[in-house]
Amino acid sequence: MGIVFAPLGLVLVFTAAITPQWREGQAHLGMAGPGSLLRSGTKSHGTRSSSVEALILLRSDGLWESCLQVERSDLRQCWPVAGPYQRDPRVRLAQGLVLTSLFLCGTGIVLACIGVRCWADLPLRGVAASGGLLVVTAGLLSLTALGVYTHNLKRLGMDPSQRIHNPRYPHLNLHPAGSLYFGWLGSCLQVLGGAALLFSFKRPRCPTCPSRHELSVSPCHSCPEMTNKPDMDVYEVSC
Repeated sequence: MGIVFAPLGLVLVFTAAITPQWREGQAHLGMAGPGSLLRSGTKSHGTRSSSVEALILLRSDGLWESCLQVERSDLRQCWPVAGPYQRDPRVRLAQGLVLTSLFLCGTGIVLACIGVRCWADLPLRGVAASGGLLVVTAGLLSLTALGVYTHNLKRLGMDPSQRIHNPRYPHLNLHPAGSLYFGWLGSCLQVLGGAALLFSFKRPRCPTCPSRHELSVSPCHSCPEMTNKPDMDVYEVSC
């Protein structure tokens, strides 16, 4: 469970980090402002003005990239985040937490693979559990980043003291986008996978098997679970 969930969570969080769909919004372009320019350019082709009024502007933001697109068209432009959004301390906090989470999760997966040692009979339980601890920490860090971003989603990059109410400027209705859901799912998988690996700290017990002293006193003593089971090789395993 830990070996499967941890890499899957890492892939999902990495996908969420590089995609620019942490939040998105849309605005209807009216007759004034940018719509008037489009209307004047389309008159010569016989396009009705109502089609210009129906244009919808789509805006999406991620941690490192923003995009702008006109709905139902191939017009799309993306650029690295800049301006007040880039300088917002909450965005920078989310960036740092996600990068740290990716590094810790990758390191934890490497330690877990070394500790599990599928090619050997006995695992290195302490190494595997240490990797699980790193994976759990990575999941908690990414959950913190997602929580901070989601809580302040509509206020990121906006200064209320300098807000300009211009009726000619299209108003964006911002809401969570798909990358956030990828991040939430990946973070939960990281926590579950790391928690499963943490059980490696607990060594299994063999209460039904005789102790080494009993075996030396009574060599013919055997485990009750192995009674009446022919063709079974019995050997001592250090739990």
